[in-house]
Amino acid sequence: MEAKKLYPMKFIPLASKKPWGGTALISLLGKKFVECGEDGSETPLTLQDVIGESWELADMGKQDSVVANGFLAGNTISELMDTYMEEIVGDGCFNHYGRQFPLLIKYLDINDKLSVQVHPDDEVAFERFDSLGKSEMWYVMDSKPGSVIYMGFKRKVSAQEFYDRCKAGTAQEVMNAIHPEKGDVFYIKAGTIHAADAGVLIAEVQESSDITFRLYDWGREFNPLTARPTHLDEALDVINYEEYDTSAHIKAAQTAPASLVRDLVISPEFNSSEIFLDSPVKVDVEANGSFIVYMCLDGEASVQYEGDGGDAENVIVGKGETVLVPAAMKTVILVPMKDGTRLLAATVRREGELDSYTGEVISGEDDAEDAQ
Repeated sequence: MEAKKLYPMKFIPLASKKPWGGTALISLLGKKFVECGEDGSETPLTLQDVIGESWELADMGKQDSVVANGFLAGNTISELMDTYMEEIVGDGCFNHYGRQFPLLIKYLDINDKLSVQVHPDDEVAFERFDSLGKSEMWYVMDSKPGSVIYMGFKRKVSAQEFYDRCKAGTAQEVMNAIHPEKGDVFYIKAGTIHAADAGVLIAEVQESSDITFRLYDWGREFNPLTARPTHLDEALDVINYEEYDTSAHIKAAQTAPASLVRDLVISPEFNSSEIFLDSPVKVDVEANGSFIVYMCLDGEASVQYEGDGGDAENVIVGKGETVLVPAAMKTVILVPMKDGTRLLAATVRREGELDSYTGEVISGEDDAEDAQ
C-alpha cells in the first residue's frame, strides 16, 4: 500500500500564563485553551485567566505541540520528527539540527510590563545548556496607544553601569524605547536586551529554545508576593552593550507594497517574509528546500494542495492560526479568503542559494472557487 502523503498541519495551541499577559489571545484571536490537571482532567481557560503566550508549534520535550488535523492528528511534532525526519524539515536543515524541529512559533499578548531579558547565542547555549541559543523576531500585529517596546541601549553602556542600574531600578533610563506601530518588525539577535509594556500583540518566530535570562522585572523581584528568579549575574557576559542597531527594526510598510512579498529577516537562524495575499500565490515548496510555517496575521487563507490519489484538498488558516507545510510537499497554493489577508512565512535553510520566500502569482480563479 502506498504511504500517505504529508500535508499542511495545524497544531493544538498551548497556553502559557504570564503576569504580564492579558485576554487578547482568547478575545481577539479566538484561541481555545485547556489546562490539564494532575489527574488528567482538562479545564477550559477563560477571559478570567491571564495568558501571555500561545505556543503554536513547539518541540520542547514536555511541551510538544500536537497535530490537530488530518491522519496524523494526535501525534506530537517530536514524533513526526522521529518518523519523517528530513521529510518534515528538508535535508540541509535535518543534517544541521537533527531530530529537533528548529523553530518555536508563538503569539504573545503583552498587556503589562514584560521583564527586561536577554537570550544567549548558539555557542554559549550549547556550552552551558546543551541547547540552541535564542535569536527571535517580533511582528507587531496590534499596538495600543502608549505601548512601548524596549530594544537594546540608547547609547553604549558598560556592564557595571547596567548591573548597577538593574539593582537600583533605573535600567529604563539607558534602554532604547520605541512606540511600535502595527506591522513593525524587530529582529532580536541573541545578546540584545528587550522588554515591552502596555498592550502589544505579537507574532513571534524564534529558535527552538526557551533559555531566557531575566535581568530586571520592573520591581516585581523586590516584592516577595511577585518575585520571580532573576539571572543578572549569569547574563552579564552575553549582553551586547553597544548602542542599538536600528537596522534590526523593520518599520511597517506605509504604502501598498510593490510586490506581494516583503522580505523581513534573513538570518542564519531563520528567514521570514510578509505576504500581502490579495490574489492566489503558488509556492514551490520543493525549490524552497525546507519547511515553511505560515502564521495568519490578518484575514483568512486557504492552503491548497494535492492529497492522496491526486484529489485537491485544502486547510483553512484564520487570523491568529498557524500551519506547517512540510518540506516533502512539492507545491501549495495560497488563496485569500478575505480582503486584507496577510501571512507571515518562516523557514530555515542551511544550504543552497535561496535567500527569500519563493512564490509566483497565478490567476487562480478555479482554485479560489474550490476553496469555498
